[in-house]
Amino acid sequence: MAAERRIKIVKNGPYIVSGAVPLMKMVIGTDEEGNSYKWRSGEIIPCGGTYTLCRCGQSKNKPFCDGTHAEVGFDGTETASKKHHLDEAVRTEGPELELTDVWTLCDHSRFCMRAGGVRKFIAESDNHESRKIAIQQVKNCPSGRLVVWDKETGEPIEPEFEQSIAIVHDPQKDCEGPIWVRGGIPIESADETLYEVRNRVTLCQCGKSENKPFCDGRHWMTPEEKKEWRKKWEDQSI
Repeated sequence: MAAERRIKIVKNGPYIVSGAVPLMKMVIGTDEEGNSYKWRSGEIIPCGGTYTLCRCGQSKNKPFCDGTHAEVGFDGTETASKKHHLDEAVRTEGPELELTDVWTLCDHSRFCMRAGGVRKFIAESDNHESRKIAIQQVKNCPSGRLVVWDKETGEPIEPEFEQSIAIVHDPQKDCEGPIWVRGGIPIESADETLYEVRNRVTLCQCGKSENKPFCDGRHWMTPEEKKEWRKKWEDQSI
C-alpha cells in the first residue's frame, strides 16, 4: 500500500513531504497590463517518495532543504490559527455568488485585483460575464484565502486538483513565491496537530512570514506595504 501523502513541519526546520507527492514549478502569468491573469506550467522537479522542502529561505539547494536552517538559527515558530476557514472568514454577498475571505492567508499573488477587483464582480454576479470573471479570479487564488460559493446550491466552486505541490515563481515581482499545496494534502504542525485539510493553501518558503507556516506575501512585500494593501482592501479601493 502506498504511503499516505502528508506534509510534516519540523520545529525550526523544513517541511517533510511523504507519499511521493508530485513536485513542479508554476509561474504567475500576466495580461498586457501586468495583472496576474492565469497560471503557466513550468517543469516537473524530480523528487523521491519522501523529500524535504526549505522553510528558512536560505537553502543553497532550493526548493529542497540543505540544513542551512540549523546554521542560521531559523525561528520557524508557527503562529497561524488552526481554526477552519469558515470560522474566520469575512463574507461578501452578491446576487448569485458569495465570497468568503480570510485575509491572513493572503499570499499576494494578486489574481483578485484585475479589472476592478473581485468584489466588484461578486456584486454583479447576476451578470453572466461578471459571474464568470469572479469565479475565474477566485479559483486562481492559490492560498485559498478567497472561496466563491454558489448561493443557489450553497456549495463552493473550487478548482479540481490532483494532489501535488508547486513552487511558485512571480516574474512581475522577480522573485520566488510560496509553496502551493493542492488537492487536500494534510499538513501536520510541529506539535503533531493538523491544520484544516483544504483544496489549496500556500506555505511560506522564504522564512519571513508572520503567519507561519502559511505565506503572507512577505517574499516581496515590506510590513508597511502589507498594512497599506490591507487598508485598501478594507476600504474596498482594490
